[in-house]
Amino acid sequence: METGGSLVQAIRKPTLTPKAIIHQKFGSKASYTVEEVEEPTQNGCPGLAILQKGPCLYRCSLDLPDFTVVSGSFKKKKDAEQSAAQIALEKVFLGLLLGLQGCILEAISLKYFLGATIKLGINLSADSPTAEEAWRELIARVKYIFSNEFLSALHPLSSHFKAALRRVGDLNASVPASVIAICDGKLNNLCKIINPTVESHPLLVLSYIMRAAAGLPELVVGAEGQLSIWRKDPYPPNVIESSISQQSDVAESITIMAIYIPCSPEKAVEPVILNISSTGYYFDVIAQILGLSDANMVLVSRTIGKASSETRFYFAAPKSYPLDMSSDLLNAIVVPFGGPLNARASSLCGQDIYGDSILASIGYTWKGQDIFHEDVTLQSYYRMLISKIPSGVYKLSREAILAAELPLTFTTKTNWKGSFPREILSSFCRQYRLLEPVFCVSSIPLKVSSELSRSNNKPGVSESADQEREYTNENESVDVDPKLVVSGSSFTCEIKIYSKCQDLILECAPNVLYKKQNDAVQSASLKVLSWLNAYLKDIDMSLEKEKQLANVFDIKFYRQIFFKEVVKCLSVCNCQHNETLGRKEPELNGVVENDASYINIEGTDSDLCPSNGSLLCVCYSVSLVTKGELQKELLESIEEFEFEMGTGAVIPCLEAVVSQMSVGQSACFYTELPPEDLVLAAAKDLANALAFLTSPCCLEYSIILLQVTEPPEDRMEQALFNPPLSKQRVEYAVQQIQEFCATSLVDFGCGSGSLLESLLEYPTSLETIAGVDISQKSLSRAAKVLHSKLVMKSDFDAPCRSIKSAILFDGSITDFDSRLCGFDLATCLEVIEHMEEEQASLFGDIVLSSFRPRILIVSTPNYEYNVVLQKSNLTSHEDDPEEKIQSQSCKFRNHDHKFEWTREQFQHWASELAVRHKYRVEFSGVGGVVDLEPGFASQIAVFRRVFLPEDADGLKDEDSVWQYKVIWEWNRSKPPLTN
Repeated sequence: METGGSLVQAIRKPTLTPKAIIHQKFGSKASYTVEEVEEPTQNGCPGLAILQKGPCLYRCSLDLPDFTVVSGSFKKKKDAEQSAAQIALEKVFLGLLLGLQGCILEAISLKYFLGATIKLGINLSADSPTAEEAWRELIARVKYIFSNEFLSALHPLSSHFKAALRRVGDLNASVPASVIAICDGKLNNLCKIINPTVESHPLLVLSYIMRAAAGLPELVVGAEGQLSIWRKDPYPPNVIESSISQQSDVAESITIMAIYIPCSPEKAVEPVILNISSTGYYFDVIAQILGLSDANMVLVSRTIGKASSETRFYFAAPKSYPLDMSSDLLNAIVVPFGGPLNARASSLCGQDIYGDSILASIGYTWKGQDIFHEDVTLQSYYRMLISKIPSGVYKLSREAILAAELPLTFTTKTNWKGSFPREILSSFCRQYRLLEPVFCVSSIPLKVSSELSRSNNKPGVSESADQEREYTNENESVDVDPKLVVSGSSFTCEIKIYSKCQDLILECAPNVLYKKQNDAVQSASLKVLSWLNAYLKDIDMSLEKEKQLANVFDIKFYRQIFFKEVVKCLSVCNCQHNETLGRKEPELNGVVENDASYINIEGTDSDLCPSNGSLLCVCYSVSLVTKGELQKELLESIEEFEFEMGTGAVIPCLEAVVSQMSVGQSACFYTELPPEDLVLAAAKDLANALAFLTSPCCLEYSIILLQVTEPPEDRMEQALFNPPLSKQRVEYAVQQIQEFCATSLVDFGCGSGSLLESLLEYPTSLETIAGVDISQKSLSRAAKVLHSKLVMKSDFDAPCRSIKSAILFDGSITDFDSRLCGFDLATCLEVIEHMEEEQASLFGDIVLSSFRPRILIVSTPNYEYNVVLQKSNLTSHEDDPEEKIQSQSCKFRNHDHKFEWTREQFQHWASELAVRHKYRVEFSGVGGVVDLEPGFASQIAVFRRVFLPEDADGLKDEDSVWQYKVIWEWNRSKPPLTN
């Protein structure tokens, strides 16, 4: 936690894309033609014998009236089009410098204008208008807004002018100044240039507009307290007739639902109806509900929600609101409003709202001349309220307010349901009027991450996204040369959030590495969201707890600025009886009765039970039930709701109950009420829900478990083992290599080369490595990775410096190829279970009778350990192991496993092989403790050849049998291009 911070680099400003600028100037005259191009495949792996298909690339040709440009090649069509547009802009700018006609310089955004000048070696300065220049532009803009031409323009503000012309009496053609302030973005931008504090004090915009209008002789400004402007001379009749004829016929009246939010927190929020006639002005209707005689006294807030939304708060200006009409532009006085603050409305809006207010979604848009409107219900209000914290945004994205929770970890993109963390974080920043979050992704070469891992005795890279691993000690930092980034890199992401005033609010720099860039970004975003969630629910926490919370989530925040920009907006919590925000809520939905007998589970046990990492599909409903009575009110129901077990994606009691169920079973349980705002946000009938809440009641959950999709094998293992079993198996192989000084190794069923790749990180005696697999796709990946590692790791002290040659073969491990005969060490790790049992036995015979390595290491899952991985109910270690295994039916660890053996079955298979082929066999394993049930998670058999004198001739005179196809070969003694 810190006390201050500021943005030192330039903040990104919204800019038009090159294509948008071209469209502004040329419209349909700009013609884009995109074509697919073929480029030579660069697979980064010389000698690879598999035909590689290069990526699909696109090139764009842009035809303009005077010239044509062609872009480079890009993976996406839109990138090619933007590139062509940017080249065209730079060419136009070059033409300007050479004195050519067709100037479009004013349309070029600063980014591309400066980019072109830099390429031309020209230093230009582009200064923003001064306050005085902006003031003159503002006066000119106000004058234009009241001109005859503007009345017929397609602009939201011109529609207000037309509606004002239908007002009767003294109000005819009178436009509230607040409407001008909210509808014209150019006026707002000019006011920000004149005085940047208008961002925090929107009413200053009114002062500037009224002052500008007062200086124009053709306009009349209302007296003090009358926030209105009108023309001294009325519009000509022909102009009025022409502009009104542009509007389509509408119904006699429009009926809209809105929300009335009293200033006093003691008064309830209520729905109201706005009845607007075809000849009326909706501001007059709102003024009447607010108790105002003049709609010119209605003030309007900024929009709430999406940028395209017309949802705003309407509230009354004080009867006497003196505007600062002095000539000092930069030091305009922010006059105190004088009325009571409406805390509930201010919280939702992020802007000070005074007195009673109306929340309505109505207004004129750029899409047409007719009025746009949507109903705003009480449910909408409560949903806006819960969306002020990240967990509420996530609940709404899943439409499961009473069941879903923001997950604690980001596992995989496939298993994540609802809005992604990055989207939620961006939405949070927009809601609190902050700048878009800045994501700084760093790529770290695997060599660096591995060294960090070994120096800290921690795994260097998350094997999957659900496993966060620290790669440095606290307060350590890593500087990485970007030139070292290769395909084997891992990623980390740092996030910074700034205020609109460009002050740094918080930063998150997790010491975690991920294999995928998206996983790094999403996981870092989730950390920020989790911290925001915890903090905003308990804003009164002690400084010590505040610091601990920040450390847990790797957050450094600037307290004073954070309170000003975010926490201040949650002042609503101090005046509500049942708040969701800003105060630590009770333990959400604990089961009413702690005794398990109060959880009613019905149906036959199908033995298909969920485990951590499983993807579950349930059907559920939540009802409001009065205690002691049989009355209930349905609040929420979903027929198919998916979530990942063990990630905190649902409320705790729901996950606890589902963990006791099997597919096809149903359950019913009761919980205490969550915060009232959640109940009302979910309620389908608010009137009935409110009636229920007047008496003691609770929530009833009814669930049916429809489907369980088991997690991948590696993720189940990673949930229990650190380092993961795959890494432990590599370390076991390295131990055997070092013990027997093996100089050659072949990996049967090498797949994508994970074992061979990992061995390159360890100093060993190996000189030759080989791999065999039947998947050309996997072999292609293995070749690329091994080639990049062997070429890059050419330093004298590199661990793999001893490797002199490497080769990969395409073929079946049940076929014999004499080129792999007599290797010192052979491995077959977690492969045989993917074969039929007869094929596994055939492989054992072939490898020990024909390939005859000195040592063979075979590993396969221990079926007895599945009960632990799948979180079934274990009996005690003192129970009879056979009885325990028989009493529990576990699934295989992976859907494509053809079999999984118990320890007895595996030892029987290996012992028979050893006897037949004159090998000794020893049994071990990884992931578990020796002599402790149920054994190792991954069981290993180590075959050692019993070398007899009569075998020597057989080894030398082996006939040459070549059944494998060489896919890739590398030799340190050969030039790189010949490998």
